[in-house]
Amino acid sequence: MTPIRKSPKRGEDTIVAHASCRVDLAGSTLDLWPLYLFHPGAVTVNFAVNILTRCQITTRQDGAIYFKSIDMRCEDRFPNFSAFCRATRQNHQMAAHLVRFFFPAGPPKGQGLSIETNSESPAGAGISGSSALMVASIAGLARYTGKKLDREEIRVIAQNIEAQLINVPTGCQDYYPALYGGVNAIHLDPDGIHRQSISVAPADIESRFVLVYTGAPRQSGINNWEVFKAHINGDKRVFRNFEEIGAIARAMHAALESGDWDDVARLLGEEWKLRRTNAPGISTPLIDRLIAAAKRKGALAAKVCGAGGGGCFVLFVREGSHEAVAEAIRANGGRVLPFRVNPEGVTVIGNGVPIEPGYL
Repeated sequence: MTPIRKSPKRGEDTIVAHASCRVDLAGSTLDLWPLYLFHPGAVTVNFAVNILTRCQITTRQDGAIYFKSIDMRCEDRFPNFSAFCRATRQNHQMAAHLVRFFFPAGPPKGQGLSIETNSESPAGAGISGSSALMVASIAGLARYTGKKLDREEIRVIAQNIEAQLINVPTGCQDYYPALYGGVNAIHLDPDGIHRQSISVAPADIESRFVLVYTGAPRQSGINNWEVFKAHINGDKRVFRNFEEIGAIARAMHAALESGDWDDVARLLGEEWKLRRTNAPGISTPLIDRLIAAAKRKGALAAKVCGAGGGGCFVLFVREGSHEAVAEAIRANGGRVLPFRVNPEGVTVIGNGVPIEPGYL
């Protein structure tokens, strides 16, 4: 492992890590353990977008512990590690949890630590901003501490700590676009979770999809938890819905691999029709109004990102109608989030020097 070099400007070690958000196309919620075990062949399909999260870790020579979230506009300051451990409340909960994990006995004697995070995703957007930020932060801290982790180990830590933060079960699919980038099929099997890259030209996706933010955040953990409970409690309607959602996700995988865009549009619409019957509140009047306006201008299908109830949704649009659909969204109070498919997984830079990807 290449040693971390000293910054020539400040004499401090600095690590910066970035990871991508994602758009999910089919199979969401099935990625919650153990739901996928009840639906053999379960798969989720998603792609990484260049809406990025960022974590910067810097050594402090004054011994202080400092956390700052730029997008959430919160921060914590502790004069030393002992004061951090005694504190009963932290504003930046993710950073606090990760410091406890990576520094159980504290940073090296006499040293402090700054962790600064930022996400380009709007709050509660449903495009896995929190999961991507968790991946970036863990990858950065692993490098900073010399803890060698492979991508699957990062996924396990990220998923478990995020569950501690939100107090409900978390799915696994959100971490893979952040870890690997590109277009993904996440196979959920009894012997483990297996990520498969889907070969799709980024331009084909970028010209056919429009990503919309409603301006209203949502709580994915709550919606997913309600569906999770219904499934575990034996709700036959929810079980049948997920059987169909699983079949749609497998067909979506096949359609993307073969470039059958008519089938992609059809499957996206079918997935949304089933999903919105799983629990109340998955759609909202604003989402319904924006989708209706978009369809009048050339959108063929839509579905919410993540668990719904607000946040983002994605539209599949007829060729040549991308801008007309985007204008209709803006005219009706929605916000279009421009994106490109990001082919890169999590990246880590040490003191301004990119770190070879093989370290993960």
